[in-house]
Amino acid sequence: MKQTGPQPQFLIQTTRRKELLTAIKQQHGAAKGIVVLFADFEVERLVFRQESSFYYLTGIKEPGVALVMELDGAIDLYIPNCDKERAKWMATAMPLTQENAVNMGLNSITHLGSVCPGYQFHPFFPKQEYSHLIARIEQVIAAGGKLFTLSPNTPNQYIQQRLILERLKGFMHLREENIIDISPLVAAMRRKKDMSEIERLYKAIDTTILAQEAAAQAIGDGVLECEVQAALEYMFTGSGARPAFPSIVGSGKNSTVLHYHDNNTPLKNGDLVVVDIGAEQDYYCADLTRTFPVSGTFTKRQKELYNLVLETQEYVASLAKPGMWLSNKDYPEQSLNHLARKFLKERGYEQYFLHGIGHFLGLDVHDVGDYGKPLQEGDIITIEPGIYIAQERIGIRIEDDYWIVKDGVINLSEALPKKAEDIEAMVQQTFVYPDEQEDDVDEEFDDQEYDD
Repeated sequence: MKQTGPQPQFLIQTTRRKELLTAIKQQHGAAKGIVVLFADFEVERLVFRQESSFYYLTGIKEPGVALVMELDGAIDLYIPNCDKERAKWMATAMPLTQENAVNMGLNSITHLGSVCPGYQFHPFFPKQEYSHLIARIEQVIAAGGKLFTLSPNTPNQYIQQRLILERLKGFMHLREENIIDISPLVAAMRRKKDMSEIERLYKAIDTTILAQEAAAQAIGDGVLECEVQAALEYMFTGSGARPAFPSIVGSGKNSTVLHYHDNNTPLKNGDLVVVDIGAEQDYYCADLTRTFPVSGTFTKRQKELYNLVLETQEYVASLAKPGMWLSNKDYPEQSLNHLARKFLKERGYEQYFLHGIGHFLGLDVHDVGDYGKPLQEGDIITIEPGIYIAQERIGIRIEDDYWIVKDGVINLSEALPKKAEDIEAMVQQTFVYPDEQEDDVDEEFDDQEYDD
């Protein structure tokens, strides 16, 4: 039977686009125009990853493309005019051809402009490579319409998308007053995770738990931090995932550096190791931190501080629910960050808590979301208290990923141990790679044959 609508993997994006158009009409009722969303470009030194909001609304993983939505719902995908050349170099799950438009929930798939050399687009593109899209935007602006797109006035969001807009402004009569930023609407949608997203987050978290266990078992006196990193990222790769952010393996004084990335110091008995890692799997990110004793046993002082950090996390998790804030200085009695600091202050350690209590999590590690609004059902957050005393070479952080539900939170990473005695037991185990396990089985079988 001929396909007459979006294939299952594109159904949810079709629904999301309808929700976005509804939100735009509600907020900008009288405005006319089109919605334009830009994909990211490829960077030679990195494996391509689609921009999160573009992926959230399209499910398309190809770089350099642009989506245009009429406010009445008609949707067109513009692709670089190098698709024939690109097919020689890159494989795609579903070719971006007009024949597949309906399968992807689109009305049409057409070229952005004239033929471009090579097999990819670049940020400083010439006008002719975007000529078809430029003509359409100019037509909309000339008729008094607006360009609804992702263009927030922030220092770090949607950087490539804003660079494309700046480039296009130089090619046409496109001014700031013609552009309406819809990033807050998209952020509000992305904050509330549906069950399909929860399932993907669980998958990323499960992979990260395997990686934390591998890290713990690779720890030992004289082992390099990068060797621990290699053991844990082996689990990422073997699970079809990749790091959601640069893996942090900081031992001794390095454990007190919040975003330590050198990972080149030998581990020493008596020191602690902070392992802050996350797998990205199917575009969703985990973020879990554990702190391990190199020797396999905490000292009395280390255990005292470790248990204090754990108590802080458990206290904050018991308070987290809809209506609370991650951080709000105007309502400190409802702010998880301020309550964590008060908890530590009463025990004399507030000055050693150097960062916030947590952040939103999802398609990005520090996911979109308005911190000025209270927590709501469907949010995913981290809770990650820490104590860092550089003069004692003690850095301790414990971080888990939580789902905000009606009456509180569900710890999505509950399967990863964090009691002090369980952490010690993890380090005391020996890490065995899967191929080594197979070798052990083969040797045992050979011995049995010989004995027989």
